[in-house]
Order: sequence, then C-alpha cells, then structure tokens
Amino acid sequence: MSGNIQLLSDTLAAAKAEDRSALIAYLPAGFPTVDGGIAAVKAALEGGADVVEVGLPHSDPVLDGPVIQTADDIALRGGVRIADVMRTVREAHAATGKPILVMTYWNPIDRYGVERFTAELAEAGGAGCILPDLPVQESALWREHADKHGLATVFVVAPSSRDERLAEITAAGSGFVYAASLMGVTGTRASVGAQAHELVGRTRATGTDLPVCVGLGVSNAEQAAEVAGFADGVIVGSAFVKGMLDAPDDAAGVEAVRALAGELAKGVRRKA
Repeated sequence: MSGNIQLLSDTLAAAKAEDRSALIAYLPAGFPTVDGGIAAVKAALEGGADVVEVGLPHSDPVLDGPVIQTADDIALRGGVRIADVMRTVREAHAATGKPILVMTYWNPIDRYGVERFTAELAEAGGAGCILPDLPVQESALWREHADKHGLATVFVVAPSSRDERLAEITAAGSGFVYAASLMGVTGTRASVGAQAHELVGRTRATGTDLPVCVGLGVSNAEQAAEVAGFADGVIVGSAFVKGMLDAPDDAAGVEAVRALAGELAKGVRRKA
C-alpha cells in the first residue's frame, strides 16, 4: 500500500485504536473562493477532523442537497477548475499532514482523463476519491489507474443496496465504505435514523475489513455520538457548508468550520 492510501488507512485505524469513530468533513473546493475554501479545509482539520473530502463542484450533483448545491453554484460562478481542486488538496495536506480525498461525480474525471486525474491527485498528496455515481461494474478503468497511483476508491452504499451488491462493492473498494444513512440527498436532519445502523451491519456482514463510515444527515455532536456508536467514521458535509453560508463574512465562515469540527470531534469520542 503506497503512502497516500496508507495514511488514510492508518488514520482510520488510529481512531479505532482510541475507541472512537473518525470524523470526516466535507467541504467544496472554490467556496466561497479558492483561497477561502483552502482555509476552511485547514480549519476543519485543525479543529478536529481526521479526514476531509474536498468536493469537486458540479452543475448537476445528484447526491447533494440544496445547501451544497448553493455552495457549488458559488464556486462554479467563481470559475473553479480541477486545477483548483488539486491545489486545495495539495495545500491542505501539506499544511496538516492529514489525508484528503476528493469527492466527485464521474463525468469531470472522464472528460479530464483518468490517468491525468489520478496522477495529479497522487502528486498533490491526495488519498483517493469518493465516486458516488460510478457503478462498481463500470469502475475497472478507474481502479486500474487509482491502484497504479496508490489512491483509495471509495464507493457509496445505500439502504436500498441488495446484499449481493454490497459484497460486490466491498470487494472492489478500498480505503473505506461510504454508507449513505438514508435514501435521498445530503442535508442536515433531525434524526439520522435506524436505517444507517442496519446498513452498517449488512455491509460488515459481507466480511469486509474496510471501515464503514456513515454520511448524510449528521449535523451536531449528539448525532455524531449516535452514529459513532455503530460506525467506524462519521461524515459531515452540509452542516459545515451551512455554517459558512450563514456567516457574515469569509473569515467568520472559516471560524464556524473550526468550531463545528471541534464540537463534532467531541461527539465522536463520546458515543451515544
């Protein structure tokens, strides 16, 4: 296992050794600006996140709810490009030494070139990619190049995934498994729900050694503690982005990210 994916694996293992879940934050590149986005990613990691997913803004994000869509729109209007995503990964990883993933839909990678994308992400210090719309049976090309460059391939499973599908996904993936806590798009919710607990159990029942991390719906320390009781990682996105959108200025937005990361980091250690 090469250095980039090894850092991710070691980070998740270290959280488990501390008898807690890892905290994984999501923030889109280029929001509110490229520099502002880099500052926010650094703040999340300095505040207590173990890992950050850097979102590649997309004009038609099928998994993302209105909060992240709003941030993506701002980033796209600002002219964000894949080069800016790579710069975000490079600078945040260099400053913190922590693992950074990119979360992206398949079309931008396909258009950019798989070899070019994976080579640049590895060179930037990235740990891998989360690919929510890439079917596992169509992922051979991506996995070939990701393996070549030592990058994790994180697939998304959902409550609707059949057991045989879960086995396929866990066998093909690396890094960790992203378990979507419910059917629908990203966003903050009052409750994470029992579906997530059941999905984590079904995913582990495939016999996978990969950590299972839960995303969609977690927004505060209480929910983080609830999910930490049964998952290896807690993924939070919309709550971070909403804090930035609601802030009076960019600097306050970065501090809101730092504060929320600290609150959530306490939550994943508490376990409900």
